[in-house]
Amino acid sequence: MAQQRMALWAAEADLDEDVDLSLAIGNYGQNGHFEDAHIQQPQIDETAFVAMQQHMAQQAAFSQIPDVVKGFIVHFHQAVLDNNLAEITVAYESGWNKYTEKFYARTEWPEAEVIAPLVNDDPIFLILYRELYYRHVYSRLQPNVDDRFHSYENSCELFNYLLNSEGPVELQLPEQWLWDIIDEFIYQFQVFCTWRSKVKSKTDDELTMLAEGGPVSIVWSSYSVLNVLYSLIQKSRVNEYIVAQQEGKSQEEIAEIVGEYGQRPLYRMLGYFSIIGLLRVHVLLGDFTLALKVMDNVELNQKSPFTRVTACHVTTYYYVGFCYIMLRRYPDAIRTFVTVLNFIMRMRQYHTRSYQYDQISKTADRMYALFAVCNALSPSRLDDNIANISKERYGEQYAKMARGGEESLAAFEELFLYACPKFITANPPPYDDPAALANLISPPSPDSPTESAPAVTPTDPTHRHLGLFLADAEAQSPVPTLRSFLKLYTSLGAKKLANFLDADEEEMVQEMMVMKQVSRSVSRIAGSEKGGLLDGQTITTSDLNFVIDENMVHIAESTVGRRYAGWFIKNTERTQRIFDDLKSMPLPTPPKTITPVSAPLGQAQTTADAPKKGPRTGGQKVAWGGVKVA
Repeated sequence: MAQQRMALWAAEADLDEDVDLSLAIGNYGQNGHFEDAHIQQPQIDETAFVAMQQHMAQQAAFSQIPDVVKGFIVHFHQAVLDNNLAEITVAYESGWNKYTEKFYARTEWPEAEVIAPLVNDDPIFLILYRELYYRHVYSRLQPNVDDRFHSYENSCELFNYLLNSEGPVELQLPEQWLWDIIDEFIYQFQVFCTWRSKVKSKTDDELTMLAEGGPVSIVWSSYSVLNVLYSLIQKSRVNEYIVAQQEGKSQEEIAEIVGEYGQRPLYRMLGYFSIIGLLRVHVLLGDFTLALKVMDNVELNQKSPFTRVTACHVTTYYYVGFCYIMLRRYPDAIRTFVTVLNFIMRMRQYHTRSYQYDQISKTADRMYALFAVCNALSPSRLDDNIANISKERYGEQYAKMARGGEESLAAFEELFLYACPKFITANPPPYDDPAALANLISPPSPDSPTESAPAVTPTDPTHRHLGLFLADAEAQSPVPTLRSFLKLYTSLGAKKLANFLDADEEEMVQEMMVMKQVSRSVSRIAGSEKGGLLDGQTITTSDLNFVIDENMVHIAESTVGRRYAGWFIKNTERTQRIFDDLKSMPLPTPPKTITPVSAPLGQAQTTADAPKKGPRTGGQKVAWGGVKVA
């Protein structure tokens, strides 16, 4: 074996002698300058390097996604591809919220670029996913500047896809999601306007960015938001669809009127919800007449399409009622609030199952506050149940408002600021004018009469509308006191009434004219659902009328008869509910029988063992068929 090894190495040595090494390796290392030789590094483009880093970060983020969330996203995407409304509804209303509470209650969902491989980079689904992603950021977290801009860009991509495609898109989404898309779009616009108007909280970078203008001035502008809503209404021809349905036209005629877009449920419901969205936007901008004008074709009844989405139903009645308040049509506002609050009370057991239960409850509480305000300014007995609930929640404020006087204004202000919408300003502050911006930020001078008042910027829309409302409430503040005196007499001398009011006769006449004015209001005819929300007739809202004849005041009080039919119907329904609850209750378990111990011989028989006495033996029957022993 050793000889074989020696022969092998010897053969290799002979082979080395025959090979010219200079041909094999050239002059590598022969010149002796190996240490000084420059090794050229491969050149990597900076853009490619950044992309590589982003790709690695996305891979790391992808690996941190729980497997159940990955499976949910894949299933969600497949349901959207198949236009399976049932599966989309379950994933949207149940799955998304369940995994949000479990994994992302205090953090963001994975970005769309991270989950893109799971959905084969489907651009439409990624747009819908970003809509949910930014909605979660706005509702659970604190959005930054990038989130505000990117959410606007994503909304533009979604609406451009729906409005600027060559034809109607082949996409189906549940009505609840379609309403949430419009509602969230307006909410993010409202939040951005509020953030933009707060000058003092801005950093230097944010001030510089807002001062430069350019694309920033277009983001979340009121023009772009209104343009989207009006475009959806026009594309879907939803107003023509509503009018055609009200006229009783056939399905073929309606299809010819609305066109290919209006026949699709996606576009029809987006157009319908855009009408409600316009109502909200115009209220936020302070145009209450135009807000009700856009609702001309929408009927406020239980058969309207918006009632199929509870959040849309409640929102519609809230903003319509608030418009009536600002237009001083308090009877219409009361009727509007009573209708929707009764609906919420009847459907409370179903609302608890909705993921929007908290939002609906908060809106209902604000409407109870507005109901108390309206009832104090225009007393009525439209619904005792709603009035009692409102007085239980806001009893102290309601008592002050009903008494009138100076102390009532603080109660009016408190409830108005709590229950009113969060108004916005369409125009941004003058960020491009440093002098005007500094004047806006600077506090009022010490000589200002509002020194003791809290510093309020002149552009604050909420306090501007509050001032308009309080001016009307202050004018009506003497009315409750005057009314209490007039109810005591059928005729009264003007001088005597002025002494009661601690005022001269001229001031007394002015207060009586104010009372006469506030007792008349434009109102829709009860039971009439036709016509626009702005239509109505002038009616008398007070049961107290008076005439001034020279120096005498003649009072006529009309008593409204009690509505016995409504009272009996309400109590019959209540009795029926109690009877149904009793029938559904389980029967009580019978008491355990105890075997009596036999008495000793000769002892008198006990009452329990004695034979029951019938009527002939002097027994007396009692309730439940028992027999009472005499």
